Amino acid sequence: MKKQDPSTLYGVIGLGRFGTALVKTLAAAGKEVIAIDKNEEKVREVRAYTDYAFVVDNLSETALKETGMQNCGTVTVCIGEQIDMSILTTMLVIKLGVPNVIAKATSEVHGEVLKRMGATVVYPEADMAVRIGRRLIFGNLLDYVALADGVEVRRITAGGRAIGRTVQELDVRKVYGINIIAVERDGRTDVEFTASYRFGQGDTITVIGKVDKIDRFEQDLQD
Repeated sequence: MKKQDPSTLYGVIGLGRFGTALVKTLAAAGKEVIAIDKNEEKVREVRAYTDYAFVVDNLSETALKETGMQNCGTVTVCIGEQIDMSILTTMLVIKLGVPNVIAKATSEVHGEVLKRMGATVVYPEADMAVRIGRRLIFGNLLDYVALADGVEVRRITAGGRAIGRTVQELDVRKVYGINIIAVERDGRTDVEFTASYRFGQGDTITVIGKVDKIDRFEQDLQD
């Protein structure tokens, strides 16, 4: 594998429904993904989405290094049912020095152990994998609250086309069908901002709306 910027390289360990959906979501966004599992059929399935899919029977530190997992900026351990293997693998990934380690847990006790090791813990259903993948892509894993009917409240770092423009000029309600409910600058949150508020570097925008519409707005800010 050619040398990658760690911030753009993702690792997925365990290719059950959750892990496979996560690989597909990241790959669809053009991200490089290292995917591993002991099941050859599952690995074969994701090879349509990544060139770096490997069958690994023994999840040792050496085996993980051979796949290049230590070069990732984020690794998600998607082993839930085998709790001992989940904990061991998470420990090894952390030991490799991966900056952001996310681990799937199946119970509060399991999750508490993973948290104490330094991992970010998720308790996902398979259909949540797509949404978690999007949070990884935009670097916003935990900064959102899911409401009913596909509505979210999400904090987004202002960037790109937002810098130097006012709330009125962005006009997100008309363009995207979402609403800005707060802006943050220098650690202070303002919920009574005016339409003339001009976004600067480092500002955070809190919006509410349908997930797909917020995704489009967030993607546009990256361009």
